[in-house]
Amino acid sequence: MQPARGFSHVALARGRTLVSIAGQTPVDRDLEVVGRGDLGAQTRAAMTNLWVALQAAGAGWGHVVRRTVFTTRPTEFLTISEVIREVTGMDAQPPQSLIGVAGLVRPEFLIEIEATAVI
Repeated sequence: MQPARGFSHVALARGRTLVSIAGQTPVDRDLEVVGRGDLGAQTRAAMTNLWVALQAAGAGWGHVVRRTVFTTRPTEFLTISEVIREVTGMDAQPPQSLIGVAGLVRPEFLIEIEATAVI
């Protein structure tokens, strides 16, 4: 198996509680779009919202066993990976799928990120 860049191919989860977090989008508390047209800023905002959801469930980055990224700019995956690594502070990342899409729920959105954690 070839080494993965920015994610792992496999994760083993030990725990009792499965936490499934819906797709987080690049919005602030007032539901205003963050980083209009800027994939890096939107990735950071979506990951920040994911962090809030994880914390609400009593989980952290180390509990995430799967992540799915939906983006209208899949060829810019290096930008996404760099921001995720910066936000999580982790070089080792969980298995991840990056899926290119024609559009998201709001036309200004460039990215949406969902995750599964085990605590």
